[in-house]
Amino acid sequence: MTDSTTSLETQVARWRDYVHRHRAIAPADVDEMEDHLRERVADLTATGLDDDEAFLVAVKRLGRLDAISREFAREHSERLWKQLVLVPDADDAGSSEARRELTVVLTLALGAGLAVKLGTTFWDESTLLRNAGLLVAPFLAGYLAWKRRLTWRTLGMLGAAFAVLGVVLNAYPFDPSGSTVVLAAVHAPVVPWALVGLAYVGGRWRSSDRRMDFVRFTGELAIYVALITLGSGVLVGLTFGLLGLVDVDLEPALEQWLIPFGVPGALIVAAWLVEAKQQVVENMAPVLTRVFTPLTTVMLAVSFTVLVAVGGLTTVDRGLLLLLDAVLILVLALLLYSISARDPLARPGLFDVLQLAMVVAALAVDTVALTAMLTRIAEFGASPNKVAALGLNLLLLVHLVRTGWLLAGFCRRRRGFGALETWQTAYLPVYAAWATLVVVAFPVVFGFA
Repeated sequence: MTDSTTSLETQVARWRDYVHRHRAIAPADVDEMEDHLRERVADLTATGLDDDEAFLVAVKRLGRLDAISREFAREHSERLWKQLVLVPDADDAGSSEARRELTVVLTLALGAGLAVKLGTTFWDESTLLRNAGLLVAPFLAGYLAWKRRLTWRTLGMLGAAFAVLGVVLNAYPFDPSGSTVVLAAVHAPVVPWALVGLAYVGGRWRSSDRRMDFVRFTGELAIYVALITLGSGVLVGLTFGLLGLVDVDLEPALEQWLIPFGVPGALIVAAWLVEAKQQVVENMAPVLTRVFTPLTTVMLAVSFTVLVAVGGLTTVDRGLLLLLDAVLILVLALLLYSISARDPLARPGLFDVLQLAMVVAALAVDTVALTAMLTRIAEFGASPNKVAALGLNLLLLVHLVRTGWLLAGFCRRRRGFGALETWQTAYLPVYAAWATLVVVAFPVVFGFA
């Protein structure tokens, strides 16, 4: 294979990966567009252009990819992209569509805020916590459904799922002082988020690529929400300080209006920003994962040392075990986001070895935590909390073992990166199924206690 052909294949792979990550394009469409691209390249090289020139001109001539190519140009401006692709829009159709989308976003944000406001007004704290996810998730799913142009059948299925969850959370005769009501409140948000994921993938939930796109969306959404929250906190703090100088107290307005409308509204607006400006945050993902992966590995090593030093596993504090579960979930979230941001064509390197070390450390911690849980159950008997924690840790163990095996094979160059990526997205629905089981079945099995 000549250097020219190698360069062309590299550029096509780079282009394909970029286009594939665009939220509105399905994998089958990417294949079709790549065929068109290669045909145009072949036609142009036949006229005397070299491969690089033909590739650049061919991308420009893919009319329906203008918007995507323009974003690609911004990231790869070291070449001739600016001259060939980065041109002004030909008409106002794009801006008109953007204004319409902004109107939809603001309307849904207002609706989510109103739902939370009504919930805080008419529900007690326990009921509000159980239904927190249901108050906001349908509006976020509604935006994604509008964005993806979902069919009425898919919309009906999502609406029915939200309705069933609402009936379960509010019709079950929970004991206000029992364990199952707390378990339902903790696990309930996972189910609405899974339904948001179904809206995001546009009904193509069997697609590993689309599920990984949702992982990227979740990570980028978290970053945007954090940025909006920090910025809003600074502005609110300054406003409070200034008005406090003239004896104006804004705390009642903050509690009664700003928080109920601002928090859910920020989530909807952040989702819109992810969809509109995803390439901005994608550049942050590799930096964040490279900073926190070694730090998390050290934290896991310290946690493992603490567990081993405790001695009798029946004496391990339940709060410590809950914190360890939170750490393990953080590890998997970090791993997922790191995998979603990685170039699948890149060779294994030092960072992949660091990730393997993190997974091994997480496995050690999870094994000790599982042993402690089983020992406590054997000593004191089963309870809803113990069974739920045990089930979650078993799911984490399976996830980590398979991930470690695939990651070790990739680091040793015995298997491709695709197997590791596919495993992550294929296992995610298991967590949603477990959360649904805890919310729906556990209260019945344990007598709503």
